[in-house]
This record gives sequence, C-alpha cells and structure tokens, in this order.
Amino acid sequence: MTTPPKFFSPWGLGASLYMPAHRRDLMDCANGEKLQSLRSMIFCTEDAISPNEVDSSLRHLGLCLQGFRDTPNRFRFIRARNPEILARLLELPNIEKVDGFVLPKFNASNFHAYFDRLQGTSFKIMPTLETKDVFDSGAMTELRQGLLEESIFTRILMLRIGGNDLMNLLGIRRPRHMTLYETPLGHVIAQLVTVFKPYGFTLTAPVFEYLEDHSTLQQEIRLDLAHGLVGKTAIHPTQVPVIEAMYSVDNEDYEMALALNQSASPAVFRMHDAMCEVETHKRWAQAIMDRRRCYGDRESGILSCLSTS
Repeated sequence: MTTPPKFFSPWGLGASLYMPAHRRDLMDCANGEKLQSLRSMIFCTEDAISPNEVDSSLRHLGLCLQGFRDTPNRFRFIRARNPEILARLLELPNIEKVDGFVLPKFNASNFHAYFDRLQGTSFKIMPTLETKDVFDSGAMTELRQGLLEESIFTRILMLRIGGNDLMNLLGIRRPRHMTLYETPLGHVIAQLVTVFKPYGFTLTAPVFEYLEDHSTLQQEIRLDLAHGLVGKTAIHPTQVPVIEAMYSVDNEDYEMALALNQSASPAVFRMHDAMCEVETHKRWAQAIMDRRRCYGDRESGILSCLSTS
C-alpha cells in the first residue's frame, strides 16, 4: 500500500471538512464533482455515525473507493472509529486511494494498537488529542517521546486538537459569540503548542460549531494563527471559504518573510517599523511563505494552492 507523495506543506490541507462515511454523495465529493473548492475531507466512521451504522458505512466506503479518481490537490482521509475499525479499513480494496487516516481519542493506551496495524503502509496519519490525558502535561510529554520515533514521526502529518471532546470532559460548551481561547481550552491549546511544536509537530485548530457567527469564527482564527496552529476543521461547507480567506497573508508580513529568507539580509534589520531578526524569525517566515503559496495575499485574494512539483 502506498500513497501519492503530494504533500509539500500541512497548509495545503486548508479547512478540512468532516463528512459522515455513509454520506450518499461521498464519491462525488471525493472526486471534486461536488464541493469543488474543497482542499481536504475526512470521512468519519466515529462520532458522525451511530454504532448500528458502522458496518453499512464501511460497506459504503468500500464501494465508493472503487470510483475514487486521482486528485493531486485534493486530500482524502478516513477517521477510523478505533484500532479494530482501522484494521478493517486497511483490508478494503483500493484503500490506497485515500491519503491517510485520522486516529481519534489517541493516547498512550491505544498508541501501539493503531501503529501496529499501520506497519508496512505509507499512509499519512493525524492523531487526535481529545482524551483526559491532554490535560496532563506529563502524559503529553510521554506521548511526544513515542511519536518522535523515526518510523512514526515521518508519517505524522499533523496532530489534531479535539476541542468538543475536551470541552465535554469538562462538562462545558463554548458560549455563543465567544472564542475557545476565552474558555479553559485556551490554556490547554497553549500548553499543547509548547509541548509539541518545538519538536517539529504541526497542530491543527478545533472546530467552531456556530454556523451563523462568522465574526467570532474570524476572531478565533486570528488567535489560532497567533498560537501557531495550521488549518482548522470545518463542520459545514460554508465555513471553508471563511476559514481559508483568513489564511491569506498581509503584504507587509510577506515582504518581511521574503527579506528574512534572503541570504544577503543582515542578521537584524528594521522593516515596516518592526525588528526582523533572521535567526529568531526564520520559522515564522517559512510559515508565511507557505501560507502565501496556498492562499495568496490579502490584496489578491488568491485561494488555490500552487503546486511545487
């Protein structure tokens, strides 16, 4: 089993849209005949379907896989319900037509159950951090050590933060017109960033569950970006253009990033009334370049990834 080597940056996934695996138009969405502007999708066999729908959903997925066409700039993942369902998914004919898997409720207790089943494959993986272990920085540090094993680290595309599951563990739900960062999860997200990002992991932002409130969604995305999160899960197609428009790059930021990446630039310089320091701003500069490659600048409004191949 192999997957196409088409990932150049996690920014290429954009706003990943969750879809129930029993969705009748699943193949049309996968092939771009519907939701044509979608960059990535996650077919869910977990929370989006009830226990008595699992078997029929797997059969439906298996039938749809036969009709999946090659989509170089459109990414397809399956959210496995648990390690046992992952094993069944891996046995499906044409499963190599998906790019990888989302591993829900991921922690030390199911670490090996998931990755033992993935041995011998080259699928990209997105573990989801959404259990009570997430609130324990020591547990997250131990999990990080396991994920840093070379054979595992190289296949991890990003770590997903399961905001609603974490809120459920606290017995709360975000109030309307309030970002996650104004709830106890703000501290948790910051902690996950400091535990994982310095070691080369990418983290993606949780969902925003209020469909009509684009203003608060935009405010939350600004805070996602300030925390260094890459991409945001969407729960409805109307959220996708709102999210991805926020990833376009301010022209001044792009000019600074471009200057920081030039070998002739001095170690420290002033630009747009800001201090630019090559050594301390180089990772930020690379992220800005990747974002612009995918989403353009604020003035142009480009919203299509430019292939580097």
